[in-house]
Amino acid sequence: MQDLANTLERSLAEMSKRDWLMALSGLSEENGHFQALGTKHFSSYIAGGETLLVTFESYESIQRISPNAHPLGWEVAKILGWSSLSVISDGQSWFRDRNIYAYFDDLSDDGFFEEFDNVLFYGAGPCGYAATAYSIAAPGARVLALQPQATLDPRVAEWDERFTRQRRLDFTTRYGYAPDMIDGAEKAFVIYDPEETEDAMHAALFTRPNVTKLRLRHAGGALQFSLRNMKILSRLIALAGTGRLTEGEFAKLARARREDRQYLRNLLRTLDDKGRTRLAHALCKNVTTRMKGVPAFERRLRSLEKRLEEEAQGDG
Repeated sequence: MQDLANTLERSLAEMSKRDWLMALSGLSEENGHFQALGTKHFSSYIAGGETLLVTFESYESIQRISPNAHPLGWEVAKILGWSSLSVISDGQSWFRDRNIYAYFDDLSDDGFFEEFDNVLFYGAGPCGYAATAYSIAAPGARVLALQPQATLDPRVAEWDERFTRQRRLDFTTRYGYAPDMIDGAEKAFVIYDPEETEDAMHAALFTRPNVTKLRLRHAGGALQFSLRNMKILSRLIALAGTGRLTEGEFAKLARARREDRQYLRNLLRTLDDKGRTRLAHALCKNVTTRMKGVPAFERRLRSLEKRLEEEAQGDG
């Protein structure tokens, strides 16, 4: 296991896409397997422990988020001592590809998922859609999806105007409507910000007996980024993968948002939009008292103090 960890320390950053893909393929073959899935998707399996983390990721997000240009599945599995299966797209495809259908069919038919004590499917946004949709290939698995879309089929989700170009993708064939695909999961968790209207509407479509919806208000429309900033994403994955994630545990971890500047900026913006001057003042005072290097909150605090003083004088 230590040799594997050392291997996965190798940085793949600052490579051309072609070189990166070759390096990823080589490391995968050394420690598991690599498979091209058509021209726009590929999978990387890294053998590790008895828990399998199946992640859906995009090339673009890997390059943007990881300092070593490693799939998130590699990074988390290395920390936890798990096995990792990363299914990666080149572009936002929602993983709607017959090659991927066939790949998961083969994994299921070969009993691949049955080799593990625990299996967790994970993804965010379009990748969250894929995590929920393909979880049906491993009955009894668990799912952790951040702000997943249920479908982009306009007959169901015409109200979602964010991805109109992707409506041409076929969401009506196999592995199509994600909420139906999680019926075989032991437990699924859908995390979303209820202030993000479209995300909340998609989350409503996932209402099922085996689904727990976890709300993270004011986190914004990039939950994976926010949870990484809060340094709780790996912990959430660890709890979900081992069957220990609960609403109470999530609430405890979510307290970290008090230290997340993006969350605090979102909260302040909401209070400003609603004209809650006194609450905005209390927030800025709390933040500037607890945290250093927050000039935007310091400026806003001075502005709010001046406004409240003027209002008090006017009342007098």
